[in-house]
Amino acid sequence: MHDPNGSHDPYVRVRGAREHNLQGVDVDVPRDVLAVFTGVSGSGKSSLAFGTIYAEAQRRYFESVAPYARRLIHQVGAPKVGEITGLPPAVSLEQRRSAPTSRSSVGTVTNLSNSLRMLFSRAGDYPPGAERLDSDSFSPNTAVGACPECHGLGRVHRTTEQSLVPDPSLSIREGAIAAWPGAWQGKNLRDILDALGHDVDRPWRDLPAEEREWILFTDEQPVVTVHPVRDADRIQRPYQGTYMSARRYVLKTFADSKSQTLRAKAERFLVSAPCPACGGSRLRPEAMAVTFAGRTIAELAALPLTELAASLVGRGETARVLTEDLKSRIAPVVELGLGYLSLDRATPTLSAGELQRLRLATQLRSGLFGVVYVLDEPSAGLHPADTEALLTVLARLKAAGNSVLVVEHHLDVMRGADWLVDVGPGAGEHGGRVLHSGPVAELAKVEESATARYLFDRSPAVRREVRSPRGHLKVGPVNRHNLRGVTAEFPLGVFTAVTGVSGSGKSTLVGEITEESAGVGRLVSVDQKPIGRTPRSNLATYTGLFDVVRKVFAATDEARERGYGVGRFSFNVAGGRCETCQGEGFVSVELLFLPSTYAPCPDCAGARYNPATLQVTYRGRNIAEVLDLTVEAAADFFADTPLVARSLTTLLDVGLGYLRLGQPATELSGGEAQRIKLANELQRGRRAHTLYLLDEPTTGLHPADVEVLMRQLHGLVDAGHTVIVVEHDMSVVAGADWVIDLGPGGGDAGGRIVAAGVPSDVAGTRTSTTAPYLARARGTGA
Repeated sequence: MHDPNGSHDPYVRVRGAREHNLQGVDVDVPRDVLAVFTGVSGSGKSSLAFGTIYAEAQRRYFESVAPYARRLIHQVGAPKVGEITGLPPAVSLEQRRSAPTSRSSVGTVTNLSNSLRMLFSRAGDYPPGAERLDSDSFSPNTAVGACPECHGLGRVHRTTEQSLVPDPSLSIREGAIAAWPGAWQGKNLRDILDALGHDVDRPWRDLPAEEREWILFTDEQPVVTVHPVRDADRIQRPYQGTYMSARRYVLKTFADSKSQTLRAKAERFLVSAPCPACGGSRLRPEAMAVTFAGRTIAELAALPLTELAASLVGRGETARVLTEDLKSRIAPVVELGLGYLSLDRATPTLSAGELQRLRLATQLRSGLFGVVYVLDEPSAGLHPADTEALLTVLARLKAAGNSVLVVEHHLDVMRGADWLVDVGPGAGEHGGRVLHSGPVAELAKVEESATARYLFDRSPAVRREVRSPRGHLKVGPVNRHNLRGVTAEFPLGVFTAVTGVSGSGKSTLVGEITEESAGVGRLVSVDQKPIGRTPRSNLATYTGLFDVVRKVFAATDEARERGYGVGRFSFNVAGGRCETCQGEGFVSVELLFLPSTYAPCPDCAGARYNPATLQVTYRGRNIAEVLDLTVEAAADFFADTPLVARSLTTLLDVGLGYLRLGQPATELSGGEAQRIKLANELQRGRRAHTLYLLDEPTTGLHPADVEVLMRQLHGLVDAGHTVIVVEHDMSVVAGADWVIDLGPGGGDAGGRIVAAGVPSDVAGTRTSTTAPYLARARGTGA
């Protein structure tokens, strides 16, 4: 009998978990082990690990925090569970998919920058007579440290005549000033210049230099009366027009526009250059005058971490203590294979795998013990060689006296676990049950487990006949990040996999392929960015499915009798939606001394629509009930509505049958968002040659789901298209027609093509880090 207080219980015991699709799950997981939660996508493993176990640990912790402090912390709600006993405090390491800012760097993510700044503040070599600076003065993200010219960004954006007027043979009326807006706004500016007395019909290059300078760069904003040229069919009255120079327009749009498209267009006319005041160091001169070991803080921050650690030699007790501390913080980052990164490397340039490991390295250094670490697919974006280093680190966390719970699909991570919890057997309503909770080897006895089929399958991989290319796409020479003059040839009409360890330059190389590249034709890049940033965007709205569903409802006899049009069935506009929650389905509840919380709308109970709209039904269901259907259920419901059925079939084909039609975009993983985009593309049925570019499409996918996805991608190639994937899953690489392997290492140790050829040739390349893992996947290696 275990202690009811859970103080000495060697197990975390979950009873009656009903979060999302979990069907009253009871499960016991031992403490102080590496436990892997697995199952097909949508089976409920994350709902169990994060939505139940971690959420309950966090809730208990917050109950011990003062109410005033509680309102400052983002909280998750209480999970739907009977009880959990034996639960220690928990730390979560989820895959954050938010876009970090350009000010975020490797140094800020790992807190290593704080230690380096402290070293310069306390033990730096100052010029004679200089006042000692505090550590904030060495940060480009503070007012006291940032260069006043570039505000700590290190680069300035400016315009030049060449960037604003790419073709000087054109006149202003013909559109010489390409940076100006189109349509009426651009015409307005041309008319104002005409009214100011400038010749708008003379070629730009023939205008006097001082006149060109004024038109493009003046800060003046003269107001003039414009008499527009009258069109025969409409009257245009004179108006007061204010002039804005091309530079002013571009900088204002880039800084203030809420439209991503307009900002991207404005950016094309900006020339980025190192800040002339700080030379790109981002810091004030006072901070740059201080050195350590003969280098400025900017110079040290630019070194790869392995070199930085080697150059930290302290003189004196203060310097020795601070350098030892900094080196001990760098060690776990290097251990995780990230020694090629520098502290000043901007976070947006890192892959998801690199970011995840940086956060993991920070936890290694924290020295916590007796806690539960809950990790979300830590192997995502990792090459098999990097996965081995990851397993070593997870073992160290466990050895320090912690319990490590990992949501994972990677077979090698499962094999390295002490305990395996397999959730399934299917996704959505077909999942939500624990099929197995115990030692890994015992899963082999569970017949209905999809995981067992892949984990214990010893049969050789099915060989796919290699296709012949019908042309080649040449890329390069590329000189970006760690690629130095790299040239690559991608075969057309086949399936190509680009491989290599993390940081070897794969995404950089593939990113050079554009629609303008010879031989591309139409380019479709399918990434893992969210399909929307608010709950109003969902699966149905993104795929266009919702438009057809609304037309179906508007065409019912009941809707016609009431005079309801298509707009009545949208929750985004007034009319049919519930006005209490504005169609959101929930309302914000303000609590005294506590953070605001969200509760289902008291009027529509989360349905999003008003009662009158919900009275209209189609085949016995109202619009809210249809949005609540899974893709799989909706496919049966709309089987005889061709436009809806086609969209649903493509979603089923990419393995998303478990998602609900109205599932908010904010609840979808990166892998799910990517597959929705792919399904959206597949339903168009284009016949012209298309090049599909996918960056790690198998991230977050169970091997069973990978099979489903690969069937679709190979189907695209069979239909005459080209598919290029950046991939670490060796089963995918083994089934490719062509492989381009970068490396041999990451950062400065990578950035070149180690091998290129059919999988059998690359698998035999001795200098390739990928080769032994590829050989094993093909059934030809150890």
